[in-house]
Amino acid sequence: MKKTTLLFAAALCMAQASFGAVITYTVSLNGASEATPNASAGTGSATAIIDDSANTLTLNLIYSGLTGTATASHIHCCTTTAGTGASGIAVPFAITTGATSGTYSATLDLALTSTYNSTFLSNNGGTASGAEAALLAGIAAGDAYWNVHSTSYSGGEIRGFLAPAPEPATIFLTAGALFALGIRKYRRNKA
Repeated sequence: MKKTTLLFAAALCMAQASFGAVITYTVSLNGASEATPNASAGTGSATAIIDDSANTLTLNLIYSGLTGTATASHIHCCTTTAGTGASGIAVPFAITTGATSGTYSATLDLALTSTYNSTFLSNNGGTASGAEAALLAGIAAGDAYWNVHSTSYSGGEIRGFLAPAPEPATIFLTAGALFALGIRKYRRNKA
């Protein structure tokens, strides 16, 4: 019985590791979450999908209700305290400007120096690999946020900190493991 449990646990760990190359982060953006909170009714939601084996960052954003028209959007990194504070731009990207609502979707190559803000790149060794390592560590630590700037709020109208999203595969595997352990305990108690 113990050997079966150990084999099952090893299989579970190996299965989880196979899904470890892609990590999804989500974020809800609003005015109250800005470093200087504001009364904007604007909202947004976004995902940042990191594929560490392909060195890509896939970004998907939808926002609406901005007070002013959008002028820019960025991922900032790294604050000194998770979930609070402000920091410089790490990854700039071009959103459609001149509207109070919109979407953005792109896949960025984290292995290119052009993906990063020049100051962020310089502060992290001047290489794409140094900037990528700092960005991924900052996102994982809760020290990175996404914001949308507008004509009404040049410093940022809405923002939110990136947080890990539960992976369906991990949830499924964990549920399967708990189910198997429950059956095992049931059979043991019945005997």
